[in-house]
Amino acid sequence: MSQISSRPEFDWDKQARSQILSMYFYGYICTQLLGGWLASRYGGIKVWGVSMLICGVSAVLTPLCARTHIYLVYAARVVIGMSTGVTFPSIQAILGHWAPEYEKSKLSALIYTGLPFGSIVTFSISGVLCKYGFDNGWGSIFYLSGLFTFIWAVAWFTLTAETPAQLRWISDRERNFIETSIGKSGAIQLGPIPWLSILKSSPFWAIVVAHFFSAYVFYTLVILLPTFLKESLNFDISQNGLLSSVPFLSEFVTSLFVGYLADTFRIKGWMSTTMVRKTFQVFAFVAPAISMACVGQVTCEYRHLAVVLICITSACTSFSKAGFLVNSLDLAPRYAGILFGIHNTFATVAGMITPVIAGVLTPNRTTEEWGNVFYVCSAGSVVGAILYWFLGDGELQEWAVPSTSTFKNDILTGHTNVAFKTSETQLNTLEMNMRDKSDIKSLPF
Repeated sequence: MSQISSRPEFDWDKQARSQILSMYFYGYICTQLLGGWLASRYGGIKVWGVSMLICGVSAVLTPLCARTHIYLVYAARVVIGMSTGVTFPSIQAILGHWAPEYEKSKLSALIYTGLPFGSIVTFSISGVLCKYGFDNGWGSIFYLSGLFTFIWAVAWFTLTAETPAQLRWISDRERNFIETSIGKSGAIQLGPIPWLSILKSSPFWAIVVAHFFSAYVFYTLVILLPTFLKESLNFDISQNGLLSSVPFLSEFVTSLFVGYLADTFRIKGWMSTTMVRKTFQVFAFVAPAISMACVGQVTCEYRHLAVVLICITSACTSFSKAGFLVNSLDLAPRYAGILFGIHNTFATVAGMITPVIAGVLTPNRTTEEWGNVFYVCSAGSVVGAILYWFLGDGELQEWAVPSTSTFKNDILTGHTNVAFKTSETQLNTLEMNMRDKSDIKSLPF
Protein backbone atom coordinates (compact mmCIF):
# COMPACT_ATOMS: atom_id res chain seq x y z
CA MET A 1 0.00 0.00 0.00
CA SER A 2 1.23 3.41 -0.84
CA GLN A 3 1.05 6.59 1.08
CA ILE A 4 -1.20 9.37 -0.14
CA SER A 5 0.27 12.38 -1.86
CA SER A 6 0.98 15.46 0.19
CA ARG A 7 -1.25 17.52 -2.11
CA PRO A 8 -5.01 17.13 -1.58
CA GLU A 9 -6.84 15.57 -4.53
CA PHE A 10 -9.82 17.92 -4.23
CA ASP A 11 -9.85 21.63 -3.54
CA TRP A 12 -13.32 21.88 -2.02
CA ASP A 13 -14.05 24.83 0.23
CA LYS A 14 -15.70 24.58 3.64
CA GLN A 15 -19.17 25.21 2.22
CA ALA A 16 -18.82 22.36 -0.27
CA ARG A 17 -17.63 19.99 2.43
CA SER A 18 -20.55 20.97 4.63
CA GLN A 19 -22.95 20.37 1.75
CA ILE A 20 -21.56 16.88 1.22
CA LEU A 21 -22.21 16.06 4.88
CA SER A 22 -25.68 17.62 4.77
CA MET A 23 -26.79 15.71 1.66
CA TYR A 24 -26.80 12.48 3.62
CA PHE A 25 -29.38 13.86 6.04
CA TYR A 26 -31.52 15.27 3.23
CA GLY A 27 -31.88 11.74 1.91
CA TYR A 28 -32.09 10.10 5.32
CA ILE A 29 -35.00 12.19 6.52
CA CYS A 30 -37.07 11.45 3.41
CA THR A 31 -37.42 7.70 3.96
CA GLN A 32 -38.12 7.45 7.69
CA LEU A 33 -41.90 7.27 7.57
CA LEU A 34 -41.92 5.51 4.21
CA GLY A 35 -39.45 2.94 5.54
CA GLY A 36 -41.63 2.28 8.58
CA TRP A 37 -44.70 1.76 6.42
CA LEU A 38 -42.88 -0.47 3.92
CA ALA A 39 -41.32 -2.57 6.67
CA SER A 40 -44.64 -3.00 8.46
CA ARG A 41 -46.43 -3.79 5.21
CA TYR A 42 -43.92 -5.97 3.34
CA GLY A 43 -41.44 -7.02 6.01
CA GLY A 44 -38.37 -5.45 7.56
CA ILE A 45 -36.07 -8.21 6.28
CA LYS A 46 -36.77 -7.43 2.62
CA VAL A 47 -36.80 -3.65 3.00
CA TRP A 48 -33.60 -3.49 4.99
CA GLY A 49 -31.73 -5.97 2.81
CA VAL A 50 -32.54 -4.18 -0.44
CA SER A 51 -31.72 -0.79 1.04
CA MET A 52 -28.30 -1.97 2.16
CA LEU A 53 -27.51 -3.30 -1.31
CA ILE A 54 -28.32 0.15 -2.71
CA CYS A 55 -26.15 1.72 -0.03
CA GLY A 56 -23.23 -0.58 -0.91
CA VAL A 57 -23.41 0.28 -4.61
CA SER A 58 -23.52 4.00 -3.83
CA ALA A 59 -20.50 3.72 -1.55
CA VAL A 60 -18.42 1.94 -4.21
CA LEU A 61 -19.37 4.55 -6.81
CA THR A 62 -18.57 7.53 -4.57
CA PRO A 63 -14.87 7.87 -5.56
CA LEU A 64 -15.84 7.81 -9.24
CA CYS A 65 -18.53 10.43 -8.59
CA ALA A 66 -16.04 12.63 -6.72
CA ARG A 67 -13.59 12.56 -9.61
CA THR A 68 -16.32 13.36 -12.13
CA HIS A 69 -18.26 16.21 -10.54
CA ILE A 70 -19.12 17.31 -7.03
CA TYR A 71 -22.85 17.23 -7.88
CA LEU A 72 -22.55 13.48 -8.38
CA VAL A 73 -21.09 13.25 -4.87
CA TYR A 74 -24.14 15.12 -3.61
CA ALA A 75 -26.38 12.62 -5.43
CA ALA A 76 -24.51 9.62 -4.03
CA ARG A 77 -24.79 10.97 -0.52
CA VAL A 78 -28.53 11.54 -0.92
CA VAL A 79 -28.99 7.97 -2.16
CA ILE A 80 -26.96 6.59 0.75
CA GLY A 81 -29.04 8.64 3.15
CA MET A 82 -32.30 7.44 1.62
CA SER A 83 -31.22 3.80 1.67
CA THR A 84 -30.02 3.86 5.27
CA GLY A 85 -33.09 5.84 6.34
CA VAL A 86 -35.19 2.67 6.45
CA THR A 87 -32.78 0.88 8.79
CA PHE A 88 -34.22 1.68 12.20
CA PRO A 89 -37.89 1.46 11.22
CA SER A 90 -37.09 -1.95 9.71
CA ILE A 91 -35.42 -3.08 12.93
CA GLN A 92 -38.53 -2.17 14.89
CA ALA A 93 -40.76 -4.05 12.46
CA ILE A 94 -38.50 -7.11 12.70
CA LEU A 95 -38.49 -7.01 16.50
CA GLY A 96 -42.28 -6.87 16.41
CA HIS A 97 -42.22 -10.36 14.91
CA TRP A 98 -39.26 -11.77 16.83
CA ALA A 99 -38.92 -10.22 20.31
CA PRO A 100 -40.77 -12.02 23.16
CA GLU A 101 -42.30 -9.77 25.80
CA TYR A 102 -39.54 -10.12 28.40
CA GLU A 103 -36.67 -10.15 25.93
CA LYS A 104 -37.43 -6.91 24.05
CA SER A 105 -34.92 -4.83 25.97
CA LYS A 106 -32.00 -7.23 25.69
CA LEU A 107 -32.61 -8.02 22.00
CA SER A 108 -33.01 -4.35 21.14
CA ALA A 109 -29.88 -3.38 23.08
CA LEU A 110 -27.88 -6.18 21.46
CA ILE A 111 -28.94 -5.09 17.97
CA TYR A 112 -28.12 -1.45 18.63
CA THR A 113 -24.60 -2.35 19.77
CA GLY A 114 -23.91 -2.33 16.04
CA LEU A 115 -23.99 1.47 16.16
CA PRO A 116 -21.01 1.96 18.50
CA PHE A 117 -19.24 -1.07 17.03
CA GLY A 118 -19.48 0.41 13.55
CA SER A 119 -18.21 3.74 14.85
CA ILE A 120 -15.28 2.00 16.57
CA VAL A 121 -14.24 0.21 13.39
CA THR A 122 -14.78 3.22 11.14
CA PHE A 123 -12.92 5.75 13.27
CA SER A 124 -10.10 3.30 14.00
CA ILE A 125 -9.30 2.32 10.43
CA SER A 126 -10.32 5.39 8.43
CA GLY A 127 -7.35 7.44 9.54
CA VAL A 128 -5.00 4.57 8.73
CA LEU A 129 -6.61 4.00 5.32
CA CYS A 130 -6.42 7.70 4.51
CA LYS A 131 -2.70 7.57 5.09
CA TYR A 132 -1.77 4.11 3.80
CA GLY A 133 -4.76 2.83 1.80
CA PHE A 134 -5.02 2.27 -1.95
CA ASP A 135 -6.60 4.65 -4.48
CA ASN A 136 -5.05 7.70 -2.87
CA GLY A 137 -6.00 6.49 0.58
CA TRP A 138 -9.47 7.93 1.01
CA GLY A 139 -10.94 5.94 -1.85
CA SER A 140 -10.20 2.65 -0.11
CA ILE A 141 -12.60 3.59 2.70
CA PHE A 142 -15.55 3.64 0.31
CA TYR A 143 -14.53 0.51 -1.60
CA LEU A 144 -14.09 -1.54 1.56
CA SER A 145 -17.34 -0.19 3.05
CA GLY A 146 -19.20 -1.23 -0.08
CA LEU A 147 -17.54 -4.66 -0.14
CA PHE A 148 -18.44 -5.40 3.48
CA THR A 149 -22.00 -4.23 2.81
CA PHE A 150 -22.34 -6.71 -0.08
CA ILE A 151 -21.01 -9.54 2.09
CA TRP A 152 -23.47 -8.61 4.83
CA ALA A 153 -26.39 -8.53 2.38
CA VAL A 154 -25.62 -12.03 1.09
CA ALA A 155 -25.53 -13.38 4.66
CA TRP A 156 -28.69 -11.41 5.53
CA PHE A 157 -30.85 -12.85 2.77
CA THR A 158 -29.43 -16.34 3.30
CA LEU A 159 -29.79 -16.65 7.06
CA THR A 160 -32.86 -14.59 7.99
CA ALA A 161 -36.65 -14.73 7.59
CA GLU A 162 -39.52 -12.33 8.20
CA THR A 163 -41.15 -14.47 10.91
CA PRO A 164 -40.19 -17.47 13.06
CA ALA A 165 -42.58 -19.63 11.02
CA GLN A 166 -40.57 -18.93 7.86
CA LEU A 167 -37.09 -19.60 9.26
CA ARG A 168 -35.50 -22.91 8.28
CA TRP A 169 -32.90 -22.92 11.03
CA ILE A 170 -35.21 -22.60 14.03
CA SER A 171 -36.42 -25.48 16.22
CA ASP A 172 -40.12 -26.13 16.76
CA ARG A 173 -39.74 -25.42 20.46
CA GLU A 174 -38.14 -22.02 19.92
CA ARG A 175 -40.63 -21.11 17.19
CA ASN A 176 -43.61 -21.95 19.40
CA PHE A 177 -42.11 -20.03 22.31
CA ILE A 178 -41.58 -16.84 20.27
CA GLU A 179 -44.97 -16.96 18.54
CA THR A 180 -46.85 -17.74 21.73
CA SER A 181 -45.02 -15.03 23.70
CA ILE A 182 -45.58 -12.33 21.09
CA GLY A 183 -49.20 -13.28 20.46
CA LYS A 184 -51.37 -11.50 17.96
CA SER A 185 -50.22 -7.90 18.23
CA GLY A 186 -47.11 -8.48 16.20
CA ALA A 187 -48.50 -11.19 13.95
CA ILE A 188 -51.66 -9.71 12.44
CA GLN A 189 -51.26 -8.00 9.10
CA LEU A 190 -51.11 -4.22 9.09
CA GLY A 191 -54.59 -2.71 8.79
CA PRO A 192 -55.76 0.92 8.82
CA ILE A 193 -53.23 3.05 10.66
CA PRO A 194 -54.70 5.12 13.55
CA TRP A 195 -52.85 8.29 12.60
CA LEU A 196 -54.95 10.62 14.72
CA SER A 197 -54.62 8.45 17.82
CA ILE A 198 -50.88 8.25 17.32
CA LEU A 199 -50.53 12.02 17.02
CA LYS A 200 -52.71 12.56 20.11
CA SER A 201 -50.70 10.08 22.22
CA SER A 202 -48.59 11.80 24.90
CA PRO A 203 -46.41 8.67 25.47
CA PHE A 204 -45.57 8.74 21.77
CA TRP A 205 -44.56 12.41 21.97
CA ALA A 206 -42.42 11.55 24.98
CA ILE A 207 -40.48 9.22 22.67
CA VAL A 208 -40.23 11.96 20.03
CA VAL A 209 -38.74 14.42 22.51
CA ALA A 210 -36.37 11.85 23.99
CA HIS A 211 -35.16 10.75 20.58
CA PHE A 212 -34.57 14.33 19.43
CA PHE A 213 -32.37 15.33 22.37
CA SER A 214 -30.62 11.95 22.48
CA ALA A 215 -29.86 12.25 18.77
CA TYR A 216 -28.48 15.75 19.30
CA VAL A 217 -25.92 14.36 21.74
CA PHE A 218 -25.18 11.37 19.51
CA TYR A 219 -24.59 13.45 16.39
CA THR A 220 -22.45 15.88 18.35
CA LEU A 221 -20.13 12.99 19.19
CA VAL A 222 -20.22 11.33 15.77
CA ILE A 223 -19.93 14.43 13.58
CA LEU A 224 -18.05 16.92 15.74
CA LEU A 225 -15.84 14.86 18.03
CA PRO A 226 -12.88 14.59 15.60
CA THR A 227 -13.02 18.35 15.02
CA PHE A 228 -13.22 19.03 18.75
CA LEU A 229 -10.22 16.79 19.45
CA LYS A 230 -8.21 18.63 16.82
CA GLU A 231 -9.26 22.26 17.36
CA SER A 232 -9.81 22.37 21.11
CA LEU A 233 -7.59 19.61 22.49
CA ASN A 234 -4.84 19.72 19.83
CA PHE A 235 -4.64 15.99 19.12
CA ASP A 236 -2.94 15.18 15.80
CA ILE A 237 -4.58 13.13 13.04
CA SER A 238 -2.87 9.86 13.95
CA GLN A 239 -4.29 10.10 17.49
CA ASN A 240 -7.61 11.58 16.40
CA GLY A 241 -9.07 8.51 14.71
CA LEU A 242 -8.27 6.18 17.58
CA LEU A 243 -9.42 8.59 20.28
CA SER A 244 -12.66 9.26 18.40
CA SER A 245 -13.44 5.54 18.57
CA VAL A 246 -12.80 5.16 22.32
CA PRO A 247 -16.12 6.72 23.48
CA PHE A 248 -18.02 4.33 21.24
CA LEU A 249 -16.08 1.43 22.70
CA SER A 250 -17.34 2.41 26.14
CA GLU A 251 -20.88 2.61 24.77
CA PHE A 252 -20.51 -0.81 23.16
CA VAL A 253 -19.39 -2.45 26.40
CA THR A 254 -22.18 -0.84 28.44
CA SER A 255 -24.83 -1.78 25.87
CA LEU A 256 -24.07 -5.47 26.35
CA PHE A 257 -25.63 -5.55 29.81
CA VAL A 258 -28.16 -2.66 29.74
CA GLY A 259 -30.89 -4.66 28.02
CA TYR A 260 -30.33 -7.71 30.22
CA LEU A 261 -30.53 -5.54 33.33
CA ALA A 262 -33.78 -3.90 32.21
CA ASP A 263 -35.50 -7.17 31.37
CA THR A 264 -34.35 -8.71 34.66
CA PHE A 265 -36.06 -5.89 36.57
CA ARG A 266 -39.26 -6.58 34.63
CA ILE A 267 -39.15 -10.38 34.98
CA LYS A 268 -38.45 -10.21 38.72
CA GLY A 269 -41.26 -7.71 39.19
CA TRP A 270 -38.93 -5.16 40.75
CA MET A 271 -40.12 -2.50 38.33
CA SER A 272 -43.01 -2.16 35.92
CA THR A 273 -42.23 -1.74 32.24
CA THR A 274 -43.15 1.94 32.49
CA MET A 275 -40.81 2.53 35.42
CA VAL A 276 -37.97 0.66 33.71
CA ARG A 277 -38.30 2.78 30.59
CA LYS A 278 -38.46 6.04 32.55
CA THR A 279 -35.63 5.20 34.95
CA PHE A 280 -33.21 4.00 32.29
CA GLN A 281 -33.97 6.88 29.94
CA VAL A 282 -33.71 9.58 32.59
CA PHE A 283 -30.34 8.17 33.65
CA ALA A 284 -29.31 8.17 29.97
CA PHE A 285 -30.00 11.92 29.99
CA VAL A 286 -28.94 13.13 33.43
CA ALA A 287 -25.55 11.39 33.71
CA PRO A 288 -24.37 12.62 30.28
CA ALA A 289 -25.69 16.10 31.07
CA ILE A 290 -23.34 16.26 34.06
CA SER A 291 -20.34 14.82 32.24
CA MET A 292 -20.81 17.08 29.20
CA ALA A 293 -21.05 20.14 31.41
CA CYS A 294 -17.71 19.09 32.88
CA VAL A 295 -16.20 18.63 29.41
CA GLY A 296 -17.05 22.26 28.75
CA GLN A 297 -14.76 23.24 31.62
CA VAL A 298 -11.73 21.20 30.53
CA THR A 299 -8.79 22.97 28.88
CA CYS A 300 -6.15 21.57 26.55
CA GLU A 301 -3.85 21.09 29.55
CA TYR A 302 -6.16 18.34 30.84
CA ARG A 303 -7.25 17.03 27.46
CA HIS A 304 -7.08 13.36 28.46
CA LEU A 305 -9.61 14.08 31.21
CA ALA A 306 -11.93 15.43 28.51
CA VAL A 307 -11.64 12.12 26.64
CA VAL A 308 -12.52 10.22 29.83
CA LEU A 309 -15.58 12.41 30.40
CA ILE A 310 -16.71 11.92 26.81
CA CYS A 311 -16.35 8.16 27.30
CA ILE A 312 -18.58 8.40 30.39
CA THR A 313 -21.10 10.38 28.34
CA SER A 314 -21.15 7.79 25.60
CA ALA A 315 -21.42 4.88 28.04
CA CYS A 316 -24.35 6.42 29.90
CA THR A 317 -26.27 7.23 26.73
CA SER A 318 -26.39 3.49 26.03
CA PHE A 319 -29.11 3.21 28.70
CA SER A 320 -31.42 4.67 26.05
CA LYS A 321 -31.42 1.22 24.49
CA ALA A 322 -33.70 0.10 27.32
CA GLY A 323 -35.53 3.44 27.27
CA PHE A 324 -37.09 5.23 24.30
CA LEU A 325 -35.37 3.05 21.66
CA VAL A 326 -37.49 0.03 22.58
CA ASN A 327 -40.53 1.97 23.82
CA SER A 328 -42.39 1.84 20.50
CA LEU A 329 -42.62 -1.93 20.87
CA ASP A 330 -44.30 -1.44 24.25
CA LEU A 331 -46.86 1.07 23.06
CA ALA A 332 -47.80 -0.45 19.71
CA PRO A 333 -45.90 -3.48 18.44
CA ARG A 334 -48.03 -3.65 15.27
CA TYR A 335 -47.04 -0.10 14.34
CA ALA A 336 -43.54 -0.02 15.85
CA GLY A 337 -41.84 0.52 12.49
CA ILE A 338 -44.15 3.41 11.65
CA LEU A 339 -43.77 5.02 15.08
CA PHE A 340 -40.01 4.78 14.85
CA GLY A 341 -40.07 6.28 11.38
CA ILE A 342 -41.93 9.30 12.71
CA HIS A 343 -39.79 10.03 15.75
CA ASN A 344 -36.57 9.23 13.91
CA THR A 345 -37.55 11.94 11.43
CA PHE A 346 -37.40 14.44 14.29
CA ALA A 347 -34.10 12.90 15.40
CA THR A 348 -32.71 13.41 11.91
CA VAL A 349 -33.57 17.10 12.17
CA ALA A 350 -31.36 17.13 15.27
CA GLY A 351 -28.54 15.67 13.18
CA MET A 352 -29.02 18.34 10.53
CA ILE A 353 -28.92 21.27 12.93
CA THR A 354 -26.10 19.94 15.14
CA PRO A 355 -23.19 21.09 12.91
CA VAL A 356 -25.00 24.35 12.14
CA ILE A 357 -25.39 25.25 15.82
CA ALA A 358 -21.83 24.16 16.54
CA GLY A 359 -20.58 26.38 13.72
CA VAL A 360 -22.43 29.38 15.15
CA LEU A 361 -21.07 28.67 18.64
CA THR A 362 -17.44 28.22 17.53
CA PRO A 363 -16.61 31.06 15.08
CA ASN A 364 -13.04 31.26 16.36
CA ARG A 365 -12.73 27.56 17.28
CA THR A 366 -11.43 28.29 20.77
CA THR A 367 -11.65 25.97 23.77
CA GLU A 368 -14.14 28.29 25.46
CA GLU A 369 -16.39 28.28 22.41
CA TRP A 370 -16.31 24.49 22.20
CA GLY A 371 -17.41 24.44 25.82
CA ASN A 372 -20.64 26.14 24.75
CA VAL A 373 -21.33 23.27 22.34
CA PHE A 374 -21.33 20.81 25.22
CA TYR A 375 -23.38 23.11 27.45
CA VAL A 376 -26.13 23.10 24.83
CA CYS A 377 -26.05 19.29 24.78
CA SER A 378 -26.24 19.23 28.55
CA ALA A 379 -29.24 21.59 28.68
CA GLY A 380 -31.08 19.61 26.02
CA SER A 381 -30.55 16.39 27.94
CA VAL A 382 -32.09 17.89 31.07
CA VAL A 383 -35.16 19.02 29.13
CA GLY A 384 -35.49 15.56 27.58
CA ALA A 385 -35.27 13.85 30.98
CA ILE A 386 -38.01 16.00 32.50
CA LEU A 387 -40.46 15.58 29.64
CA TYR A 388 -39.92 11.85 29.27
CA TRP A 389 -40.40 11.25 32.99
CA PHE A 390 -43.79 12.96 33.05
CA LEU A 391 -45.13 11.87 29.65
CA GLY A 392 -43.60 8.44 29.11
CA ASP A 393 -45.42 5.11 29.38
CA GLY A 394 -44.52 1.47 28.87
CA GLU A 395 -47.88 -0.22 28.40
CA LEU A 396 -49.80 -1.31 25.33
CA GLN A 397 -51.98 1.58 24.17
CA GLU A 398 -55.69 1.23 23.49
CA TRP A 399 -55.39 2.48 19.92
CA ALA A 400 -52.77 -0.20 19.18
CA VAL A 401 -55.06 -3.12 20.04
CA PRO A 402 -56.41 -4.89 16.93
CA SER A 403 -60.16 -4.49 16.49
CA THR A 404 -62.26 -7.61 17.01
CA SER A 405 -63.37 -7.61 13.39
CA THR A 406 -59.80 -7.35 12.13
CA PHE A 407 -58.71 -10.14 14.43
CA LYS A 408 -61.56 -12.42 13.29
CA ASN A 409 -60.78 -11.70 9.65
CA ASP A 410 -57.11 -12.57 10.12
CA ILE A 411 -58.04 -15.83 11.81
CA LEU A 412 -60.52 -16.78 9.09
CA THR A 413 -58.19 -15.89 6.22
CA GLY A 414 -55.15 -17.53 7.82
CA HIS A 415 -53.08 -14.35 8.06
CA THR A 416 -51.75 -15.00 11.54
CA ASN A 417 -48.39 -16.59 12.22
CA VAL A 418 -49.38 -17.97 15.59
CA ALA A 419 -48.63 -21.63 16.11
CA PHE A 420 -51.97 -22.50 17.68
CA LYS A 421 -55.63 -22.28 16.58
CA THR A 422 -58.11 -20.07 18.37
CA SER A 423 -61.48 -21.58 19.12
CA GLU A 424 -64.80 -19.74 18.83
CA THR A 425 -65.04 -19.69 22.63
CA GLN A 426 -61.68 -17.90 22.87
CA LEU A 427 -62.81 -15.36 20.27
CA ASN A 428 -65.95 -14.62 22.24
CA THR A 429 -63.91 -14.19 25.41
CA LEU A 430 -61.59 -11.82 23.56
CA GLU A 431 -64.57 -9.75 22.40
CA MET A 432 -65.80 -9.43 26.00
CA ASN A 433 -62.36 -8.34 27.20
CA MET A 434 -62.08 -5.73 24.49
CA ARG A 435 -65.30 -4.07 25.58
CA ASP A 436 -63.65 -3.23 28.88
CA LYS A 437 -60.78 -0.78 28.49
CA SER A 438 -59.36 -1.78 31.86
CA ASP A 439 -58.66 -5.28 30.59
CA ILE A 440 -56.43 -4.19 27.72
CA LYS A 441 -53.21 -4.80 29.61
CA SER A 442 -54.24 -8.41 30.29
CA LEU A 443 -54.78 -9.32 26.63
CA PRO A 444 -52.30 -11.85 25.20
CA PHE A 445 -50.65 -9.44 22.74
